[in-house]
Amino acid sequence: MRQWTKRQWAAAAGGTAAALVVLGVPTVLIPNGLFAREIEPTWWSYPVWALAAVLSGLLLATYVRTGPAPRDDTRPDRRGLGGTLLTWFAIGCPVCNKLVLLAVGASGALNWFAPLQPLLALAGLALLALALRARLRTAASCEVRPRVESR
Repeated sequence: MRQWTKRQWAAAAGGTAAALVVLGVPTVLIPNGLFAREIEPTWWSYPVWALAAVLSGLLLATYVRTGPAPRDDTRPDRRGLGGTLLTWFAIGCPVCNKLVLLAVGASGALNWFAPLQPLLALAGLALLALALRARLRTAASCEVRPRVESR
């Protein structure tokens, strides 16, 4: 990351801000009139939210092109998407999430799902960190050089 361009750092900052909003509004960590929350957020929801947003922003910046188009495959790492989804489930209200309510009901959401949310948070952050690490390692090991045309 020491060799990142201003464009990559701008993408990281913009991606972090976008992730803060995308994760914070539906989970009501950012108070808003669109969504309501039945149960107050836990103390650890805020650091998980911030860390997930920073990791997501940094991961986004690894996809910013800094030179000629690479010839290798640059598909997004699915661990990043999985990590973001897991952290969203982890910081959300257990009884406000329609998917959880459909799967386990209201009592299951409180008795079964809520205690698992810290584990989901750790798993989500770990997946985001692994995705970022993988992207940074491949960027450092595979320098992209322009293709030389032979005549």
